[in-house]
Amino acid sequence: MECRPDCGACCIAPSISSPIPGMPHGKPANTRCVQLADDFKCKIFTSPLRPKVCAGLQPSPEMCFSHRDEAMTFLITLEAATAP
Repeated sequence: MECRPDCGACCIAPSISSPIPGMPHGKPANTRCVQLADDFKCKIFTSPLRPKVCAGLQPSPEMCFSHRDEAMTFLITLEAATAP
């Protein structure tokens, strides 16, 4: 499955503890990554600077659903359920 246009839910909803260029301490949950462009595409998608956790998160029907709002709800709920 490929990413849906105009989504970016996986670059907003989850927390990321590893450094991201422009966010040296990672990012909190429900916060837009500085590397998420206005067109909702990752600016460092093909870069070796992209965190491994981001590269490991692959789109799937179970995560992405049919609309961005559904994906955000799912990922925010998953984040809350797995937060320490």
